[in-house]
Amino acid sequence: MTNLKHYGRIFFGIGVVGMGLLHFFYKGFRPIILPVPAESVAHISFLIYLIAIYFLASGVLICIDKYTREVGLVLGVVFFLFLLLGHVPIRLQNHPEIRGFWTDAIKMLALSGGAFVMASTSPRTVSNKFFDTLYKVAPVGKYFFAIMLLIFGYSHLDATVPISGLVPKYIPWPVFWTFIAGVALLGSGISFIINFKVKMIGLLMSIALFLWLIMLHLYYAIRFPHFRDGENIIGSFECLAFCGIALVIATTASRVQKAQAVTI
Repeated sequence: MTNLKHYGRIFFGIGVVGMGLLHFFYKGFRPIILPVPAESVAHISFLIYLIAIYFLASGVLICIDKYTREVGLVLGVVFFLFLLLGHVPIRLQNHPEIRGFWTDAIKMLALSGGAFVMASTSPRTVSNKFFDTLYKVAPVGKYFFAIMLLIFGYSHLDATVPISGLVPKYIPWPVFWTFIAGVALLGSGISFIINFKVKMIGLLMSIALFLWLIMLHLYYAIRFPHFRDGENIIGSFECLAFCGIALVIATTASRVQKAQAVTI
């Protein structure tokens, strides 16, 4: 299980690296970071590249497990600020150029939670009052991620037929698989919130996410790499990051259960 935790951390780190890297290939902010038209932020390109470098550096440090606790805590706050100060006010305006309604905002909440999850499962490397205080927020990470699973799971069940259109044509019975995905997402979200069979369900969720990455996200990323300025590519990095979060949550649950067994 320890090895799985490392893989989960690396998956999340690579996902963050990819989100930062794509800013150097396409103009403006990627929609997952800030949903604004590229031309509206053309005058702050330097700032965009600076933020992209920050994501790159943070992802690399998490991958190699250097100051993961501190990097994860700061990254979790940064993601949350992009959600609170960027996504929320922009999306409340119902601007016609903003695609996906609240989808990317919900993903940003999950990424913030994922960064906190990475921090909460890593040892303390720096003695600092600020980070020690910030660490108290880290336990919310699992619940941020679970909220995304609940919302997306419900949407898969509520709009099964429309969402089934996203299933690649080579996969039979798209409506059936969309329904199954909805059940898996909703069930995993509930499991994480009520702490029921988190180890087993977290592992199953990570496997499902990895399969979706291979069979769906990479399929579209390879076939249509330039669709909406790399939307399919960044979707692949997001899915890999989510897979990593589920893995780390599962392995953390395993560690907690072992500790409780020893105590008893």
